[in-house]
Amino acid sequence: MNKILSSIKKPNLSFWQIFNMNVGFLGIQFSFGLQQTAINPIFLYLGAAEDLLPILNIAGPITGLIVQPIIGAISDKTWSPKFGRRKPFFLIGALIGSICLFAFPFSPVLWVAVALLWILDIGNNMAMEPYRALVGDKLPQKQLSLGYQMQSLFVGAGTVIAMLSIIYFQEILGVAEEIVGSIPQWLYYSFFIGAILSITTILWSVSKTKEIPPSEGEMAEIEAFRGLTFLQKFKHPFVEIAQTVKTMPAFMWKVAGVYLFQWYALFVYWQFNVPMFRDTLNFTIGEAASQSAKMSLTYNSVTMVVALVLVPLTLKFGGKKIYAASLLGTALAMFLIPYINDANLVVLPMILFGIGWAAMMGIPYTMVSKIVPQTKRGIYMGILNMMIVIPMAIETVTFGPIYKYLLGGSAINAILFAGVFFLISAILALRLTPKQAQEVYNQPE
Repeated sequence: MNKILSSIKKPNLSFWQIFNMNVGFLGIQFSFGLQQTAINPIFLYLGAAEDLLPILNIAGPITGLIVQPIIGAISDKTWSPKFGRRKPFFLIGALIGSICLFAFPFSPVLWVAVALLWILDIGNNMAMEPYRALVGDKLPQKQLSLGYQMQSLFVGAGTVIAMLSIIYFQEILGVAEEIVGSIPQWLYYSFFIGAILSITTILWSVSKTKEIPPSEGEMAEIEAFRGLTFLQKFKHPFVEIAQTVKTMPAFMWKVAGVYLFQWYALFVYWQFNVPMFRDTLNFTIGEAASQSAKMSLTYNSVTMVVALVLVPLTLKFGGKKIYAASLLGTALAMFLIPYINDANLVVLPMILFGIGWAAMMGIPYTMVSKIVPQTKRGIYMGILNMMIVIPMAIETVTFGPIYKYLLGGSAINAILFAGVFFLISAILALRLTPKQAQEVYNQPE
């Protein structure tokens, strides 16, 4: 049946059609931007110890590990003439995310904030996974790079707006005296904006994008799934995930090797840049959170500019070379940041980080989307996300002791540690050979 599906020619979409299709990523990434920059300061405000930050962030990897592949498998077997295949999951996830973002700054104690993070991550992951699959569903192979790099652009844009809001409201309302157990008011408004953007941007993409109806073969599979008992439907995603992992191309295992070090390092940076700035710049929690927002603003602004530039570069030089070079630049940024003691100059390494972030959020998805069968694109994108969240989960349970006992409780050493892992991921990225991957599924579109 895959050969039948591959013979269906997908129409080329205009730039603005691809743009509108990806607008919803803005709201999702605004929320993720707040998680990267504002959640850990909130945990610190509510009295969390620094060595507990990794385990308090375990919600993201665990929900991603469970939710994304399951939603991917279910959405592969879903079709509604009115709502489509992927769009119902966007809407439900965005609604859950909006409610949690609105409630988050009102957390009275640490455990409430942690619980809300779990629910928020369920919503974000529910919206994220089908979005990755939608690009592969809609675009022919020659436009996949543009489609996924457009998502990288909105990854940058969403986070940029989130960081600007944090910086703006802190400037307007001022940094209040730190009171343990109290979240400062200047953090509230960014979460309110995120709650609005989470649902409105998804609604924009849903209203502007029409999904491609399933072929006769796909529809037969969907009808067969609908005919299963409730228990069979419940078991089906888990069985399909296991079978798909067992038979997936060797190329994806190589991607998993890169991701193991890349995403472990990213989680370390996001958790420990605020504590690092307390040490290197002698900042309060509020000042360090603002500096972290400026760092994120810088690298995501670069991502917005660079994302689409990477499209012709990857076509000319190959995805693995651009990807590896970008990861090498990110490693260099990690090695430089702890030794710059000027709040203005320390943002400069984020230019390298931004180039790396643009590559991370686009190139691997393009590579994988080209080699997987259309009927399983949702589940494969879910498995690719498992390769992201498993390193994050490992980090949350291992890095606390590493930080406390091996790195001497030093946030500076934590960032340098992240740099070493980025360097390893760059070396492993050189093993990603697209030609080998494309031989697995020869499906011209």
